[in-house]
Amino acid sequence: MLLNRIDLRDSKLTAAELAAALPRADQDVAAALEAVAPTIADVRERGATALRDAAERFDHVRPVHLRVPAAALQQALEGLEPAVREALELSIAHNRAGHAAQLPTECDTEIIPGGHVLQRWIPVRRVGLYAPGGLAVYPSSVVMNAVAAQVAGVEQIALASPPQAQFDGLPHPTVLAACALLEITEVYAVGGAQAIAMFAYGVPAVDDVDRADSLAAGGDGRTLCEPVDVVAGPGNVYVAAAKRAVRGVVGIDAEAGPTEIAVLADSGANPEFIAADLLSQAEHDPNAGSVLITDSPRLADEVDAALARRLERTRHRERARIALAGRQSGIVLVRDLDQAVDVADAYAAEHLEIQTADAGAVARRIHNAGAIFVGPYSPVSLGDYLAGSNHVLPTGGTARFAAGLSVMAYLKPVQVIEYGADALGAMTTPLIALAQSENLPAHGEAARARLDITPLNTKS
Repeated sequence: MLLNRIDLRDSKLTAAELAAALPRADQDVAAALEAVAPTIADVRERGATALRDAAERFDHVRPVHLRVPAAALQQALEGLEPAVREALELSIAHNRAGHAAQLPTECDTEIIPGGHVLQRWIPVRRVGLYAPGGLAVYPSSVVMNAVAAQVAGVEQIALASPPQAQFDGLPHPTVLAACALLEITEVYAVGGAQAIAMFAYGVPAVDDVDRADSLAAGGDGRTLCEPVDVVAGPGNVYVAAAKRAVRGVVGIDAEAGPTEIAVLADSGANPEFIAADLLSQAEHDPNAGSVLITDSPRLADEVDAALARRLERTRHRERARIALAGRQSGIVLVRDLDQAVDVADAYAAEHLEIQTADAGAVARRIHNAGAIFVGPYSPVSLGDYLAGSNHVLPTGGTARFAAGLSVMAYLKPVQVIEYGADALGAMTTPLIALAQSENLPAHGEAARARLDITPLNTKS
């Protein structure tokens, strides 16, 4: 058997025991935090010089331009394959539609006559987006992160992606082309934890190239990259650790871990579909998790056999083989659909597919998942690119309390309070009573000072 099996059919586990029994990738962010701390400190202290040193060490190239020139963005767009450009444009359009539906509306509530609370949603001014460039290149992640920010109304969007030695120290051309399609002009050839530090603390220009690039982009010639308000985008464990390190200096979307898929399926599911979907996530990373939850031992056997066949024909077979054989992947056998739903909720998958009879009804029973894909014709890969949903999703079980990237990552709910004199007068007596109960008499005086009200007895 290719996949490990966990048989829960005769078990009666507590929620904690169930969560511990399920496959899960190891990701020690705390250890990585210790590893990235010197890099973050170095960027704060030495700025652009530290960025170039880190690129030389980790990316094996020393970029001349940390800020990508406008001409390079345009050249990348012109060199983009027409089919890829068409697909990216379709992805952008679908994601704009999907994210526009997420926008909350202002709501003015009259609490009492003359007393109003207005709920506003204000976008942050500036965000820094990260696009990975390790085992694979992800222009789709550029789309997912940037479209959500643009729909939210963010004014300034900066993006960083690792410099590539084969492209003269610039990010991958497909990433640059995606930026050009999205009209993102502030792009940096910076990767890893150093990119997160750059966004959090900002970086001054240190040489003539930096100063010229700043001026060419309409800057002051002194600042290469201004600090941002929110950092978003997927990355490896070191990027996740860097986000944890700067959280509080800036907002972050999440600490993303290795990708994962769970498929909840019954005996009527197509094993070839399931095998193809499990393999599609396994090709991402040797630490990727692929999990099947089923009450059908026959389906489990058929999926295992289909996976073995497909694995031999796939391009990234060695990477995928490690992922599928790892402790983070497996088949979980359950006694019935009710237990399958409990297992899916305990696993809290980044991506959860439902391939059962009446799949829509089963999907509505799920509480914990980053995104739910319903039925045999809604593969995770559709959500990765063109469904109109966002593919930046919570991993490692954090879907129990966290959500995928949306416009909300870039919006701040702000309440605007406006009371007239009569409305304040109606509230002043109970306000004073509460203020005195908390031994904060000046709070009451702040209301009384505005009104002609006889002072209440106060005790010292």
